[in-house]
Amino acid sequence: MIEWIWIPITIAAALFQCLRTALQKFLKGRMSTTASTFTRFAFGMPVAIVYIFVLLKIAGFETPSPGPAFFAWVTAGGLSQIIATFLLLHVLSFRNFPVGVAYTKTEVIQAAVFGLVFLGDRLTAWGTASILISTLGVMLISLVASGNPLRALLTGWLEKPAIYGMISGAFFAVSAIGYRAASLSLGHESPFVAASYSLAWATTIQTAVMGCYLLWREREQFANLAAAWRPSLLAGLTSVLGSAGWFTAMTLQAVAYVRTLGLVELLFTFLISWLWFREKARATEVLGVVLIVVGIAMVLNHPLS
Repeated sequence: MIEWIWIPITIAAALFQCLRTALQKFLKGRMSTTASTFTRFAFGMPVAIVYIFVLLKIAGFETPSPGPAFFAWVTAGGLSQIIATFLLLHVLSFRNFPVGVAYTKTEVIQAAVFGLVFLGDRLTAWGTASILISTLGVMLISLVASGNPLRALLTGWLEKPAIYGMISGAFFAVSAIGYRAASLSLGHESPFVAASYSLAWATTIQTAVMGCYLLWREREQFANLAAAWRPSLLAGLTSVLGSAGWFTAMTLQAVAYVRTLGLVELLFTFLISWLWFREKARATEVLGVVLIVVGIAMVLNHPLS
């Protein structure tokens, strides 16, 4: 069972991430982008701490014994995620931001490279092909707003938004690798305990760092956070549930495979816009969705190691 349990966990994490994204879009109308991002950590941290407490005190698992490697990796993961998010927000400030957003999606490819270098995660040729196909699909979807997606994909990679996008993707990849490395460094018998322990530390570090930033630059946002505490709490809950899924799946399987399957989130979003909001899909979007489906199907229907 442990060999395939990462699959439903990843799909659940992607679904919770969809819900968290929708809630943060709602919150952006009530507070700054930075403050709405802060909600996922500040309101999620207590839930993460309760989760690990339940596993250790009620379920009876042994408390992990973290070493210097754990704290180095979990700190690197948490800070990299914050940096990646700020870079992504910077990308959105450019006029031709779809190109930059598209190149953030190279995160999966970069995670495969970093996973090999730092953790020795070797991918099969089939698995590598599935990652490349899925990444191409998600990049095409991201470039729809550019007007000419294929041209933007081929010629836009040297533009400033694309460079920032690739750097953002690199930090997202480092973040994911850091979390996997932190969990594995614990050497715990339970991947659920290792993942939740890493999550509790990561959200605590991120809450402290972003809280200090808000005190320094956007102190007035704390009043907005207090006024919108109910949706913020829900955003934090969905965020930590999604993160718990990601952390656990990445403890069980190579990050690149988890992130590739995690692209199912885009399929959820596409289906909601198509079936619920009756938005008409463009040909490039359909092609991108098909490529993502093919890539995910390849991940699910072939030995990955």
